[in-house]
Amino acid sequence: MEESCFLLHFRFLVMAKQYDFLFRLLMLGDSGVGKTCVLRRFTESEFDPSHISTIGVDFKMKTLELDGIRVRVQIWDTAGQERYHTITKQYYRRAQGIIFVYDITSESSFQHLVKWASDVDEYAQDKVQRILVGNKCDEELRRQVTKDQGNKLAETYGMEFFETSAFNSMNICESFTRVTELVLQAHKRDMDNLLGSLDDYLEKAVLEEEESEGTDNNAHKTCIC
Repeated sequence: MEESCFLLHFRFLVMAKQYDFLFRLLMLGDSGVGKTCVLRRFTESEFDPSHISTIGVDFKMKTLELDGIRVRVQIWDTAGQERYHTITKQYYRRAQGIIFVYDITSESSFQHLVKWASDVDEYAQDKVQRILVGNKCDEELRRQVTKDQGNKLAETYGMEFFETSAFNSMNICESFTRVTELVLQAHKRDMDNLLGSLDDYLEKAVLEEEESEGTDNNAHKTCIC
């Protein structure tokens, strides 16, 4: 029994050292834009165009190393159909990064990004990091949304923009790595601000204590005439 507990504890410690941070990323966009294909290409290096549409929410995991820091990302793949929106909105608040995805061969999927962005503004954290991805850029002959349109929309929302292809892997790793970098940078800023506020609080507490001690000492002094 003792040996079993020891092994469980050892395994826990080994697992705990597999990464330094865990972040949640959320993929949003219309059904059929290729979110699942993009995710599978990134996490499994596979491409299967015959997959069925995601029902509700699914997720996959991958560990990245950024400047010596091991970051585990939990990437949630959401269904794009309207009937699942109530379910997927429950995941917005827990996400630190959002990946908006549209299909460059579908103008309607591009136009619907305004609604997806509006939902994020309403339900997600204020400081959530975002990028814009135009998928299926290998299908140039069927293109309905220009790269310039994607860039302009990204600028409007203050996002970085990537055109990707799950078919040939173009910009797949780059886009996921970049949103993870943005989340990590935001986390570091939050920690620095927190530590700065803590330092200010402790410094103020020390000064108040010193002032209090000085007041007490003056009160106990005896006047010698």
